[in-house]
Amino acid sequence: MMLLPLPDRFEAPRLVVRPVEERDLPALLAVNGDAQTVSFLPYPQWGSLADGQAWLQRMRTLEAGGTARQYVAALRASDEAVGSVPVFRMEAASARAEIGYVLGRAHWGQGLMREALQAVCAALFDAGIVRRFEAEVDPANAASGALLGSLGFTREGRLRQRWAAKGRVYDVDAWGLLAGELIRR
Repeated sequence: MMLLPLPDRFEAPRLVVRPVEERDLPALLAVNGDAQTVSFLPYPQWGSLADGQAWLQRMRTLEAGGTARQYVAALRASDEAVGSVPVFRMEAASARAEIGYVLGRAHWGQGLMREALQAVCAALFDAGIVRRFEAEVDPANAASGALLGSLGFTREGRLRQRWAAKGRVYDVDAWGLLAGELIRR
């Protein structure tokens, strides 16, 4: 697999989506250190800044391998990271990528992650870099499914026993979005 030529910055009305930096780790600890925020995600809650540093090293390794790029969603007014948006499992030959996201609980229900995902998807579709985005979501995470649906993603099926994480094996819903399907509002 080869790295798709991804931009360094995406603009949204209230956010900037930019590459993660070490200075973002304290803010991301507040996001990923919250049990409720990470309850549907396939990684454990961060307990310390050391967990964030280990995560950042894993992200840098994936980026160096050419299959991922880790972004943060930062408030435009303060540049404070309030969530993250990884673009990963990139396949240049197929012009496809998986997108993920997490947003700090203090910012839920404000449409911020929708803005961030719309900005990333629109920019990569418009540049012809990606023709298909995919996302995998725990079926119990209704809010995440609603978010994807609001952007035009289609639930394409259920992948049984797809993830093994946090001491359990569970299904995920597979979502897909093609360039012409993105809802831009």
